[in-house]
Order: sequence, then C-alpha cells, then structure tokens
Amino acid sequence: MALGTRVTTTTQDKLMPKVVDTILGSNVFATRMLSKAQKFVGERMKFPVKYVKNTTGTSFSGFDTFSTAATDNRVNLEFVPKFYQITCALPLDELSANATEEQVINLAKVELASTAQDMADDIGGLFYGDGTGNSSKDFLGLEAIVDDATNAATYGTLARATYTTLKSTVTASSGTLTLLKMNTLYNAASSGTQTPTAGYCSEAIYSYYSQLLTPQEQIPKTVSMMKGGSGRGLNSNAGLVGGTGYTSLHYMGFPIFADEKATSGILYFVNEDFLDWYALPVAMTQPIKYRSVIEGNDYSDVEGLGFSWTDWIQPTNSASVVSHIYLGGELISSNPKRHAKLTGITGV
Repeated sequence: MALGTRVTTTTQDKLMPKVVDTILGSNVFATRMLSKAQKFVGERMKFPVKYVKNTTGTSFSGFDTFSTAATDNRVNLEFVPKFYQITCALPLDELSANATEEQVINLAKVELASTAQDMADDIGGLFYGDGTGNSSKDFLGLEAIVDDATNAATYGTLARATYTTLKSTVTASSGTLTLLKMNTLYNAASSGTQTPTAGYCSEAIYSYYSQLLTPQEQIPKTVSMMKGGSGRGLNSNAGLVGGTGYTSLHYMGFPIFADEKATSGILYFVNEDFLDWYALPVAMTQPIKYRSVIEGNDYSDVEGLGFSWTDWIQPTNSASVVSHIYLGGELISSNPKRHAKLTGITGV
C-alpha cells in the first residue's frame, strides 16, 4: 500500500550506502588464474617443449658400432599478448549533482567499480572459450587449451596433428557421468606424480558429481580463491587468506569447482602447475586500487587481478569524463597433455 502525502511530504527517504548486485554470477576459474598471475616478458613468450624421445640408446657388447646421429626433439610453443578493454563514461552534470553534502554513494567510484566487475565477468567467459572470438583477438580459454585438435588444430603456433603430445585427453561421456569415467579421465591425464590439481564444471555437473558420492564425501570444503592454494589432503585450505575462498567437493585429493562460467556439459580436469595467466601491464595506465561499495557477488575486490585504468579523461567536445579499463596478457598452458575433459554430460 502506498503511503499518503502526510508521510511523503514530511519524511526523508533513506538511500543505503551500498549497491547490491543482482546480475553477476560466480567466476571461479578466472579469479583463480588472475589472482596469481605470472609476468609476461618480451613481445612473445616461448616455451620449449620436448615432443619426441632420443632413440639412439642401445645395448651393446665388444666393438659394436654406436649411432653418431644428433637428435632434435624440442620445439617452441609461442604466444603473443592479447588485450581487453571496457569503457566507463559519466556526464559532468551528474557528477556535479552527486558531489554535494547529501552524497551517500560516490558516483564516480561506484561506476568504476561496477564497470571493472562487469569486465571481470566478461573475462570469465573468455577463459572458457577457444580464443577465436573477435577475429581471434580474444584470450585463449580452456576450449583451446584442453583440446585434441577438434576445436584448436594449432596451439602455440604448432599443429597438434604434427606435434601430437600437445593434445589433451577429450572423452565423450555418452550422456552420463560415472566415477569410472572420471577415473579413466584422471588416469589419462596423469603420469606418476603429475596429476590433475583442480576440476571445473557447471553447477549442473557439480550436482551430478555430488549424487555419486556417499553422504560423508558430500561435505563441501572451502578452497582458496588463489591458484596453487588448494593443497591436498589435510592441507586442502593451504593458501586460504582472510577466509576468502570457494566451496568445492573433492576427487582424488583435489577440488572440483562449480563455476557459472563453465561450458555446459563439460567436466575439466586441469593441472594448474602447467596453467597460468601471464600478465602484461598496459602502458600509460595505473593499477586499479580501490575497495568496492558493491556487494552480492564474488567481485567485492578486483584489486590484485591485474586490471589497470587510464584515469578520467575529459573529451574536448562534451561535458563528460571517460575512462578505459584494460587487461593485457594471455592464458597459457606449457603442457596441454596434462589436462583432460569429459564432454556431453547430461546426467548420472
């Protein structure tokens, strides 16, 4: 029921000093990658990889003749940096009206925070893609990295058909998720102590996996948002800072994350020891360093994710200010063989 004018003409409205986000969802994989970035160095990054064995070894006796042939068993993966931007613009008349004693929320700060969070949300989607969007200007994502040449025939400038050790394991689930299929996928991506360290999937697949577990195994654990902080066994919370983290179920000692950005129907097993975001600061910008006044999402603080901005720029032909937020670098795996994915999951 609407209040009468006796109330509306005698009572001041109350604007709460926080903005509640009702649109952005979880962004687990991108946050973990961006929060522990490596440095992008040079005009391109090169990763030497060994793709064939030296086969000159042999047993011998007496004066047997040995091979003197040289072997060439390495090649470089090569990656160039890519860049993403988002624009934040405000008219000066609105900024003037906001800059009064009655200001509850700083308009410039909340718009910049909101825009940075929207950009982080965009990046989360790109990190699951194949990098071909916008004429291949998009960052590489898991669909290109965890692939057997179906989506990405080349990786790091090398043809996977020629260099077959750059192929990841890709297995069709035929609809159902089972522990046997997960075990087979895990074994395919593992070799000795080199095993997957994290799993990423949609909320639906996360729910399917939960149904496969005993009641005791269904107890979720909190895992650090920081890549490399997941740990194993009793150290599953290693690296957890300030209580910030994500809820996960565990499989073979590593966390399985539900991510709203994850590709539908796919369960990824990745070895994060061979998967990093390499950041390249954008020239003539400054790092974003502020605390957000927006609550209700996973982006309460984008400081430390590598975003930078141009400061406010005033155009010559309008009463306004414009700012551009940037992110530069590339998502790179130096060993795609250590990742795997199960596709086409629709149930248990």
